[in-house]
Formats: sequence, C-alpha cells, structure tokens
Amino acid sequence: MFGYAGRILRIDLSSGAVKTEPLREEVAKKYIGGIGLGIRLLLDNSEAGVDPLSPENPLILTTGPFSGTIAPTGGNGHAFVSKSPLTGGVGEAKSHGFFGSEMKRAGYDAIIFENKAEKPIYIWIDDDNVQFMDAKHLWGKSPQETETLIKEELGDYYIRVAAIGLAGEKLSRIACIINDRTRAAGRTGMGTVMGSKNLKAIAIRGTKDVKVAHPEEFLEFVKMLHERMKGPATTKYRTLGTPLNVLVHNALGALPTRNFTNATFEGAEKVSGEYLNERFVVRIVGCSSCAMRCEHIAVVPEGPYKGTTVRVEYEPLWAFGPNCGVDRMDAILKAMELCNYYGLDSLSAGNIVGFAMDCYEHGILTEKDTGGLKLNFGNAEAMVKLVHMMARREGLGDVLAEGVRRAAEKIGRGAEKFANHIKGLEMTGYDIRGLKTAAVGYAVSFRGADHNRHGAYGLDLKGTVDRFKFEKGRSKLVIEIEDLYTIIDSLIICKFSRGTYYEGFEDLAKYYTLVTGISMTAEELRLAGERINNLGRLFNIREGFTRKDDHLPPKVMSTPIPDDTVSKGSYITQEELDFMLDDYYAARGWTREGIPTLEKLRELGLEDLAYIVEGKLKESSGKEVN
Repeated sequence: MFGYAGRILRIDLSSGAVKTEPLREEVAKKYIGGIGLGIRLLLDNSEAGVDPLSPENPLILTTGPFSGTIAPTGGNGHAFVSKSPLTGGVGEAKSHGFFGSEMKRAGYDAIIFENKAEKPIYIWIDDDNVQFMDAKHLWGKSPQETETLIKEELGDYYIRVAAIGLAGEKLSRIACIINDRTRAAGRTGMGTVMGSKNLKAIAIRGTKDVKVAHPEEFLEFVKMLHERMKGPATTKYRTLGTPLNVLVHNALGALPTRNFTNATFEGAEKVSGEYLNERFVVRIVGCSSCAMRCEHIAVVPEGPYKGTTVRVEYEPLWAFGPNCGVDRMDAILKAMELCNYYGLDSLSAGNIVGFAMDCYEHGILTEKDTGGLKLNFGNAEAMVKLVHMMARREGLGDVLAEGVRRAAEKIGRGAEKFANHIKGLEMTGYDIRGLKTAAVGYAVSFRGADHNRHGAYGLDLKGTVDRFKFEKGRSKLVIEIEDLYTIIDSLIICKFSRGTYYEGFEDLAKYYTLVTGISMTAEELRLAGERINNLGRLFNIREGFTRKDDHLPPKVMSTPIPDDTVSKGSYITQEELDFMLDDYYAARGWTREGIPTLEKLRELGLEDLAYIVEGKLKESSGKEVN
C-alpha cells in the first residue's frame, strides 16, 4: 500500500502479547484513517456498556494516510480514540507535531492498547520491536520530564514521546495526552483512559520509508499548497494566531464571559491576540511538514509568574481569561502552563474554574468548600491555585477533576444550572446564544461540546446567514461542513489549513489519490465523511444516547445575553432547539428520535451495524422494520 503502512499493531498490556494485523485496502478507503478508522476499531473491539476506566475499554491510536509524508500539515498528525470518561460516548482527540510521523515510519496505521498493565509501564516501539518498559521512576513526572528521561534512558534524541502527567495518573476525567512537549490530544479525557491502563507513555522511533503512489504529481500538489499557505487563507494563524478571535468575538457579542453570564468582556483588550503578541510572544514555530508556522510561544517577562513559558491558542486563553473574568495575561499563561505540566485539558480546566466561580458567586460554594479560596470572578491567584488542586485531586479539586457535569451533581444545591457542557464535555469559546447555526452543530456533535466537529460558527460569524434565527433547511449547511471536518480529522490534516483546499472535497480527493493510489472521487470522499459521522452516532446510540443527549448548556437556554451589544436579548428556547433537531435529523436521513434508518445504513455501507438500531427503530415506529 502507498501512504498507508498496511498494518495495525495490537498490544495487550496485561499479558504482554503483541501482534500485527493487516489493514485491508477496502477498510482504509471506507474509513480513511484518523478518527474514522479509530471509531470503527473502537466499535469492533469493545462491548456495549463498558466502563471507560475499566481494562476492557481499548485505547486506540491512529495515524492518517498522509502521516510520515511531506504533505503540509497532514504528515504529522495522530489521533486517540476511546470511550470517553467524560461523556460515555465517543472520545477522540487529535494532535500534531512530530509523533504521528514517527509512528507511521515505524510501520503502523493504528495501535490498539488492550487491558491494563499490572504496574506503571511505558511502551517503546522501535520499528518492529515492541518492548514493555518499567515506568515506576516516571510516575508523578510531567509529560515534559517524562519525554526527556525516556530519551536519555534509550539514548536517542529523535525518539518521539506521547505521555500523561499527574492528572492522568490520578484519573482526572479531563486528563490529556501530551506529545512533543507542547502538543496535546486534549479533549474527552483520553489521558484518563491511558492512566487507567497504567500506561505512562508511548515512545516511538521509525526508520521505514513512507512511499506515495504518484510522487511527481504529489510534489507539484504540495508545492501548490505551500504557495496557498503563504497567502490570505492562513494569515490569521501565521500572524496573531487564534487569539485574534478575542476582539472579533467581543465586538460581535459572542465572547462567553464569566461562565456565560455575559457575551462581552470589559477586559478583552488585555487578553487579546494583539496584546499577547506585542508583550509576551517570543517566537513562532511549526510542526513537521507544516508550511504555516502557527505555534505562538509566550514567555512571562516579569512579576510573580516570571519565566512561565507556554504555547498559546484562543480556546484555553478564553477559558482562563474571559470565562473566569480574569484580565491578567500572566496568570492566564501560568494556568495554561500548569495544564501542560500536569497533563490537563486546559479548555475543560478553565471551564470548570469558571463554573466553580459562578457557584461561589451564587453562594452554592463557600470558603469552607473551597479551602479558604475566594473564588470570585476575576481572582487570578485563586484560579491558578485551583488548577493545582484539580490536577492533584486536593480538596475541592477532587470533585472538580470529575468534570463539570459530575462535579455539579456532587455539589448539588442547584449547581447543575451553572454547569455548561454538552454530553458531559465542557463548552468552547463561542457564545452560541447569538450563533444559532453553530448551536445545532454543538447540540448534535457526537463528541459533545465542540466547535471543531462542525465549524458552523463560521456561517454565523461571517454573516453568511442570520445568526439570530434558525430557519428550516439550514442544517444542510451544517452537515456539509460536518462531513468535511470529519474527513479532515480522518486524514488528520490541520484545520488551520482548511481554507487552502479551494475546491473542498475535490482537492482532498485528489490529494488522497496522489498519496495512496486508491482512486477517490469528491463524492466518494463526501460519502466517507457522512459514513464516519453516522458511525459516531451509532457508537453513542449503542451506549444508550438518545435525542435528549443532543442538548445545550443551561445558561444558553435560560439566560438572555444582557450586554448592550448587537446580541442583546438573544438565547435559545426549548422550542427552537426542538425545531433545530427536527431539521437536522431530517437532513441527515434519521428518524425524529435521531436514529439512522436501515435505509441510510445500507446507503453508507454500514449494514453490519444495523443491530445497534433495529430494536430502537421498532420501538419508535411500533411495527416491524424491514
């Protein structure tokens, strides 16, 4: 095979058994790679109802068909897929850097980690050689310390490492997996699954060539993409980076502030991308095979957090900044650095701090609960302290480490109405009360609260549609982007490069064919995107999800935007949400309960998974389903 390694590695962490299996070409084309292949392997290798933290829940690591090549942004990615400890549904998280390239060059499209090691270990993969290494001396270390120690221990600087920190070891449900020191497979608690298996790290060194089917045409295509990536489609990422969003969202009344109490932040200028780049950013670097160079590295030059060094993106900046009412960039950067050090999903962590502050402001949490912390919005020092407590599971941090949904249930006393999540996954930095096209994408996302599963916010923010109302038929626009984004995450190309594929599926299908030699049309690739979205839906249905799980956060549906802005008064009612879901389900070819029909499964080549929905379809229709 070209592009693909053609092999899946299966590692039993309990018995020590290791074996490889072939990746068939028809499976590769059908599920592409990345999250598509990962979700299919998850369905095939897990039982319904498995506890996400039990040994029976597999952790699946995948690459894409471009990984290991010079494909811009596509040569360097990897994805982790498992049942999420936060949502109980599909858990998936992608990351870029250099780790994915090394894994493909070692000769693997996917690695399935099964069961649980008896004691802390790390896995050392050196091409075809797989070793189980004692990680007792690494337990309690940060991902960065772990990476350094493993490279020293194995005597090879070029080894690539993905590791968990203390948060993953202590089974915080918002733990992530860090590779290449600053890159995170951040969302849905994949680091928690890794910790539950006593798997501290995965170290990989690969020396195999990754060949492409049509090298000359591929090189020309790569050159074209490089030129496009120097142009306006990626200016944002090459200059200010994603923190540019702060002032844009603020001006539109779409910047969630103080845990979705407001939609504008009076301190926005002090946490803006402009302010950050002028005063804190010291260099901008890129991943392997990337032509854009978007990684903004910031250093705090003075004050109590002097020397803090961290890679900065909009989402964690928003989560610890406006979401917590904090306008001190030094404290925000410190909180982000701590998340990297402990291996915490910084986006979820900032959300949870904002939730705790909201509860404190409303008297649901007191200083007795917080250990003396005054958790008022804007208290930067308390915010930083709470990150330490969550990672170490100390005091209130032990409850908050369970994620915002479970934390609210444990706290009680009405805390649930301040817990902003979808399916258990904490919200991201878009105030969807005034972004109603994006709202439906958030509600139906199989991953939970996530702008990156649908990208529909772009339709609202750019004025393509009226963002303050939802009209019949609009879901078709959401679905088009959803299917495109799913392909992007299965190829594992960076979403920051999406604007350089001028013809969308046409460009990506050509790209795929040039690399793999497997003939792919634009329509076949679009169909693969639809297939993978349905696959994610099927997994969640198998795990008991229903229409009621396609919900929105309480504040989005109860608190009109109060700010004196263009978005003032906007929010989403239950009637609107029901209308959105009906429209979306119909456009997807699902039943009114959000269940893919047997006809839809046949159309997508998923007939073998019909058993998941047959009983539910009969129940909802009250008659035999053919």
